[in-house]
Amino acid sequence: MRIGELAARAGTTTRALRYYESRGLLPARRDDLGHRAYDERDLRLLQQIRTLRDFGFDLEETRPFVECLRAGHPEGDSCPASLAVYRRKLDELDALIGELRAVREKVAGQLARAERARDELGAEALVPGGPEPLCELGGRQR
Repeated sequence: MRIGELAARAGTTTRALRYYESRGLLPARRDDLGHRAYDERDLRLLQQIRTLRDFGFDLEETRPFVECLRAGHPEGDSCPASLAVYRRKLDELDALIGELRAVREKVAGQLARAERARDELGAEALVPGGPEPLCELGGRQR
């Protein structure tokens, strides 16, 4: 098949295919007329790349999976190098989850502090001579 057909079947662009070719992820075969020529194996490579990219893998991280498929394995993740990439990605995701939990705790603490401050101001407003509560839009309540 030609580049346009492969792009359409893979749900990508011819520009992306040329880029993958330049990075060595897609073979650069040519037919007798000099046109790029692809087959079903190339479509499978692209599907593997697209799936991994959808999962958040960067392009270079897809290389071991592509090479595994090229080596004749039925799945791109059955080779040791692919498994190593999965392990690294899981470690990366676990670290990000830890960071997000820490940020969430800080935000929850800020919210609790802000709600206590709001409640204290509200109580002071009920005391004769206390501060007049501010409207959320920045003006005084009337």
